[in-house]
Amino acid sequence: MIVPIIMGSGSDLPHAQKIVAALDHFGIPSAIRVASAHKTLEHLIAVLDEYESRGEPRVYITVAGRSNALSGAVDARVSAPVIACPPYSDRFGGADIFSSIRLPSGVAPALVLEPDAAALLAAKILALADAELSHRVQTAQAASRAAVIAADAELR
Repeated sequence: MIVPIIMGSGSDLPHAQKIVAALDHFGIPSAIRVASAHKTLEHLIAVLDEYESRGEPRVYITVAGRSNALSGAVDARVSAPVIACPPYSDRFGGADIFSSIRLPSGVAPALVLEPDAAALLAAKILALADAELSHRVQTAQAASRAAVIAADAELR
């Protein structure tokens, strides 16, 4: 099992590293790659073909802002689930998110804005075929619920 995290450029690395840290929490291996749908389409296709040929369970996470062609291009090329997790951009006041919301028919990447949540969704998808991972996901969710209950108890 692996989660390839494909960034549109090297400037997306801090966002991608947050996803890696969250995947590590679940014990899910990941690999960060850089391939632009706009600038290096042939390289992107080669990277995707590499992972598609492996035959192992995988979920792709794409990290690209501004004009997010990456998520749609990846989803159109692969059979595995794709999660778009674009970094927030102060420069555009968040308006660049619109390039991730509406994509053409036949292309269906999930859109998750928070790195931890993108990793959780990838874990849940991979856990469908992995009982041990499913247990780790359930344990993490139970800890999250317990933290909310503890915060409530502290206020009382």
